[in-house]
Amino acid sequence: MKKVLAILLTILLCVPCAFTLAEEAGEAEREIFTIGDFEYALLDDGTAEITNYQGTVEILEVPDKLDGYAVTAIGDSAFYRCSGLTSISLPDSLTAIGEGAFSSCSSLTSISLPDSLTIIGKWAFLGCSGLTSITLPDSVTVIGSNPFGLCKKLTKIIVSPDHPALATIDGVLFSKTDKKLVCFPSAYTQPEYTVPQGIEIIGDFAFSYCLSLTSITLPGSLTSIGDSAFYLCSGLTSITLPDSLTAIGEGAFSSCSGLTSISLPDSLTTIGKMAFSGCSGLTSITLPDSVTVIGSNPFRSCKKLTNIIVSPDHPALATIDGVLFSKTDKKLVCFPSAYTQPEYTVPQGIEIIGDFAFPYCLSLTSITLPDSLTTIGVSAFSDCSSLTSITLPDSLTAIGEGAFSGGDNLTFIVGHDSWAKQYCIDNHLPYTYTDANDWLNG
Repeated sequence: MKKVLAILLTILLCVPCAFTLAEEAGEAEREIFTIGDFEYALLDDGTAEITNYQGTVEILEVPDKLDGYAVTAIGDSAFYRCSGLTSISLPDSLTAIGEGAFSSCSSLTSISLPDSLTIIGKWAFLGCSGLTSITLPDSVTVIGSNPFGLCKKLTKIIVSPDHPALATIDGVLFSKTDKKLVCFPSAYTQPEYTVPQGIEIIGDFAFSYCLSLTSITLPGSLTSIGDSAFYLCSGLTSITLPDSLTAIGEGAFSSCSGLTSISLPDSLTTIGKMAFSGCSGLTSITLPDSVTVIGSNPFRSCKKLTNIIVSPDHPALATIDGVLFSKTDKKLVCFPSAYTQPEYTVPQGIEIIGDFAFPYCLSLTSITLPDSLTTIGVSAFSDCSSLTSITLPDSLTAIGEGAFSGGDNLTFIVGHDSWAKQYCIDNHLPYTYTDANDWLNG
């Protein structure tokens, strides 16, 4: 799983994925056995899960038993980056393929999925750039977030019309059970696409890396757009969001650099963190009064965005001098990176500088923080390279990871006995006091 997270961080820039320490501990407690090129662990039912493969063959037939134990699962990342593997046959005993199990098997051109298979985990075949066709057996009832992301040659996902859980329409993969669009193959070159009426969910990563797509029409039945659903659809210039939409996921439109305008419907209640990050063509956006939940800076690195429009009657959000705030937790959400003003004073009463609130604000040379401030979020001032000094108030009690990363010329001004002073000491950061030179006047 760690391997999958590593490549996703590289490929997707910022991916809203995490695993708990408990999960890590659970993995560490399992005893791992080795036989030939395979490593495996025993499951609770006494069958085997392949956890790792170290072989170098091009054509592989996975055995149905290891040390006498039936092979029922391919674990998370088990065949990660087996780049020499071109063809693989899986045993009839197999019921589950884990997350990222065959990710980055770039030479894989053929894989046969058995009729015993019931589960395909998210990103199972991520980056299998040689895969052109795959058949999903009727036995598969659970499928994770786009298992075929970055499969740049995959043009044929074969599903029986009698499949109980899955369907394809015009080559696009859907989940019947939750009326979700799972995968729009990134190999498709069609510039326009209309999502069928009746679909309620655009799944996580469903359209990611569909570089040829310029226009998409969404149905009136749609209620949510998943995390990174349209990530790096750089050709996308037009999209209309229906009045039925209530939620936009994390990074849903990130790096859609061709998107110059988008209208958010009055039905929308939730905008995930970094939902529009890297939409470098976006100049203006209106946030409807219906939006009550907003994640960490949805407009990070929107280099032309100068106009965030919020009604003065908005129950949860506000703009002051063009800067976006959350009323409910008195948080500064977004200082637009397009702003060229060199100085800024955060209003008194604000308690939180949100995650990624000021990143890449290259023109900012000076900022004044209020005495009400208690928290500075993760990467809040990252790469504000022109910022040379900042006064940290005595009220401050928490600073997130990488809050000032890239601020190589930054000196902190702190109180003598403040939490901020100890923070600077612990992190080996240069600091001084407001009255450091008062001795000259003595």
